Amino acid sequence: FLGLELIINIGVSMAIRKIFIPDQTRIGVIEKQVEFQWHPGLSFSQKQKSVQSLHDACKHLGIENILEISTKSFDLLGQKLSAFNLMTTLPKTNKKITIESAFQGSKVFEKSGPYTDIYEKKSIEAKKDIRLKTSGNLCSFDFCGQKFSIKPKTFFYDWLYVNALFQHKDYLEQIKKFNAFTDIEFNDVKSINCQARSVALCLSLLCNNISEKSIQKSEEFYD
Repeated sequence: FLGLELIINIGVSMAIRKIFIPDQTRIGVIEKQVEFQWHPGLSFSQKQKSVQSLHDACKHLGIENILEISTKSFDLLGQKLSAFNLMTTLPKTNKKITIESAFQGSKVFEKSGPYTDIYEKKSIEAKKDIRLKTSGNLCSFDFCGQKFSIKPKTFFYDWLYVNALFQHKDYLEQIKKFNAFTDIEFNDVKSINCQARSVALCLSLLCNNISEKSIQKSEEFYD
């Protein structure tokens, strides 16, 4: 019996990811760490198995109606809300680009930047642009002439994402159906910004009746 138990447990690994819950009583996001069974592998099917395991673990904690925000989401809405797919409009030109390309192309480094030609690239190409790794430390962000500090650490990403989401009124209505959000790719040990957290923050803003004009102004968004 002990030998059988050992065989069953071989290959089973656990992981911890955060789940993001919009605060409906004040502006903010409630973050909870959840342990779940991880399914190793880079394939789409393995990622979705991990998503399902994470959501099942959340249900055991009494958290339901969860939307995965990534290209691995079971829900088409979650895939559309991935930073690789969600579009924002550049000021003045009205050109539409992805959040990922906008974020990467707005980085200002010690040696150079922003590399605004990245705006024209596809999301995966934008993220892998070699200049992002060879230009020194990140100093700030410059989005079409609008300056952003790197503190708080998620300030620019949240502002960029939330403003983009407000440009899609149909998505705003749809996220109201969910109680919490996840991103299976996000590991807070390795990363800072999280699209699932930004969606939860956006829903918190909606629940607290914050106007679109308020979030458009970076100073008011910061406050």
